[in-house]
Amino acid sequence: MAEMEEPRSELDRIVYRTIGAAIEVHRLLGPGLLESVYEEALCIELANRGIPFARQVSRSVLYKQRKVGEIRLDVLVHEKLVLELKATEGIAPIHIAQLLFYMKATQLPLGLLLNFNVTELRYGIKRLVLKRDPFAQSR
Repeated sequence: MAEMEEPRSELDRIVYRTIGAAIEVHRLLGPGLLESVYEEALCIELANRGIPFARQVSRSVLYKQRKVGEIRLDVLVHEKLVLELKATEGIAPIHIAQLLFYMKATQLPLGLLLNFNVTELRYGIKRLVLKRDPFAQSR
């Protein structure tokens, strides 16, 4: 029997609850602080809300099946959602590329880029979905 994928609605609930926690952090702290401050506060908020997470998760980077380094995910929620936190002037293409690489490295299809250095957090949220390559198995 093939393993079934988790219902999309459950992943959507995880995203919704995570964004709610991030909005609360931004509401109380506002913009202008260091990324590490937002990370600490977000982890406190996730814990207070009973949302399972891991912080600074290390993963190997492979090149032609050989380990060439490591990446560190800022936060991994429910072992399903990759969070990349920023406190910058704006979301740059390199930030998106970084999160996409983290998603590929963890084989997780969904990630949130959260930039806390904005007047309202809704302007600092970027949701990324990693599409599966339909030809990947035929190569």
